[in-house]
Amino acid sequence: MELRHLKSFIQAARTLNFSEAARATCVTQSTFSQTIKQLEDELGCALFFRNSHEVTLTEPGKELLPFAERAIQTADDCANRMEDLKNMKCGTLNIGVTHSFNMVMHETIKDFIKRYPEIRLNVVYMPMAELIERLSKRELDFVLSFRPQGHYPQIESHILFEDRLSVIARKDHPLARKESISLTDLSDYPIALPAKGLQARKVLESILPDGNAELNVHIEMNEVTPLLRIVRNTGICTILSGSATEDAEDLKAIPICHERCRMEGSVQTLKGCYRKAAAKEFIRILSETSLVRKRISEWLA
Repeated sequence: MELRHLKSFIQAARTLNFSEAARATCVTQSTFSQTIKQLEDELGCALFFRNSHEVTLTEPGKELLPFAERAIQTADDCANRMEDLKNMKCGTLNIGVTHSFNMVMHETIKDFIKRYPEIRLNVVYMPMAELIERLSKRELDFVLSFRPQGHYPQIESHILFEDRLSVIARKDHPLARKESISLTDLSDYPIALPAKGLQARKVLESILPDGNAELNVHIEMNEVTPLLRIVRNTGICTILSGSATEDAEDLKAIPICHERCRMEGSVQTLKGCYRKAAAKEFIRILSETSLVRKRISEWLA
């Protein structure tokens, strides 16, 4: 039994479509079908019911799937460990990042590539739900985000720093004179909100009694950088984590007074999954960045 047989079987079991599975594995459909037949011949049983309309797993196929996935995971872990033995002289690190966590990345990436120029970084920015799905499929080595509010039993969260949901405004805005703010203070001011699905929006919705009824919402955007540009250019406020203004001298973050406004900057990893040495080193460098150290010291103070 070869690993390529198991990889093809897993792809077919996930898609239940031989044409789609063949495209995903970059072979012709006839070659893919032959690979599955070779595995079935070796095992002495059919793994799929196939007709002109659909493909379904047989009972042996359903039994084989978790064993095949564990075998491929073990093989991948072995390959990753061998890469680490090369003292991080090669390899790829796949990192998922939410848009609101972007502020801690620049300094870390600059330091990492200076120390390990041979390692390729593949950084993906997506909403939390999509990143967790990709992490669960082992397409990412880890995810950097604020700690997810949902229940993800297969995910481990390791807290890096503490933050708070805040109103972000220009320093010439009337609200910028306040040291803290309540949501009722915002009712007379236009607001630009992060789109649904972003972590800051989820925290905001958890403290609003009736959706956005008390806020004067003018615009919603699904990326933080253009959202901050709107704040700069129009004077409209927004609501994000306080660290969103870390490098912005013209903006001020005013913490929102609410007990559930605490946000935890975290690294999310898959439970029971081998962690590359490069991933550990990236997280170590991240934990030493000026922003993370500042947030930790502020929280302890």
